[in-house]
Amino acid sequence: MDGIKYKWMAPFSEHFRYRFHTGMVAWGAHRLTGIGIVIFIVVHIWSISHLGSGADSFNTVMALYNTPLFKVGEIILYGTILFHALNGLRIISVDFFGGARYHKKLFWGLMAVGVILFLIGVWTMLNRAIPMNV
Repeated sequence: MDGIKYKWMAPFSEHFRYRFHTGMVAWGAHRLTGIGIVIFIVVHIWSISHLGSGADSFNTVMALYNTPLFKVGEIILYGTILFHALNGLRIISVDFFGGARYHKKLFWGLMAVGVILFLIGVWTMLNRAIPMNV
């Protein structure tokens, strides 16, 4: 318990090998978003496979994707892909261009860029989903 920076983490410290630092959070989130992208690819292939079953089957699946729940899912997918891509650029920079000294600054800088791109993308998605006559 002596090396624990935050006292609230004391009960969890014996179960975690790593500490919650920027690098560890980026490492875990990169893997989770990778799993999310793989799940999306499986669902996408399943959706496209309905083309072989006829137009009615495919249109039924496409109608499901036009529900509000799936629109929220598209926003989550966009954020997932955006994070994974930007963090991947950070990893490339650290591994191949000697950016290890700057990995925290790279992470937070790219996350700031990611938030801006995310907000622009969500605004665009919502404008297409909910037409506004302004």
